[in-house]
Amino acid sequence: MIDLYTWGTPNGRKVSVMLEELALEYRVHPINIMEGDQFSDDFVAINPNSKIPAIVDSDGPDGAPISIFESGAILIYLAEKYESSLLPTDARARYQVLQWLMLQMGGVGPMFGQTHHFLKFAKEDVPYAKKRYSEETRRLYGVLDKRLEECPFLAGQDYSIADIATYPWVSRFEFQKIDLNEFPAVKGWFDTLSARPAVEKGMAVPEI
Repeated sequence: MIDLYTWGTPNGRKVSVMLEELALEYRVHPINIMEGDQFSDDFVAINPNSKIPAIVDSDGPDGAPISIFESGAILIYLAEKYESSLLPTDARARYQVLQWLMLQMGGVGPMFGQTHHFLKFAKEDVPYAKKRYSEETRRLYGVLDKRLEECPFLAGQDYSIADIATYPWVSRFEFQKIDLNEFPAVKGWFDTLSARPAVEKGMAVPEI
């Protein structure tokens, strides 16, 4: 059994979508980051960085329970454990997936997240930050759009954990004040993924 510690954020939803795609049974433990649940001793024992999501797999690689934090690491762990096509074993295809996953982890997530913060949540108006992160967000949408003009999914012809990781961040395009019609290839990809039952289910976790 897998225990998922999560909240309704893009990073959290990556993992619930992945679990749904793999059709795995899992228990959801909501970690209310607005109330500081992520700093509780019990959760810090699972993730010393006090960030969601995290999982505890009762049947780890050696048969003993294992905890995994960082959403990208969780996606890789689950794909490898269940030998999923969402992370190919062929070396060339595998690195296509991993590089687009790392773009999400190192670029899309941090930059989109800062845009969310300064446009929607910051308690003071910071024009420089709003301009800086909004421009970088638009640039990254351009990178994604160019790639998706070339192939249906980020890593090529097949749906992968790179798409699962990126979709929840793009789903917040309104937070970013992005019109998806300006990025038609991204919009087509977004609509395709939105129609997947596992994506729809995973995006609704946790029930709040």
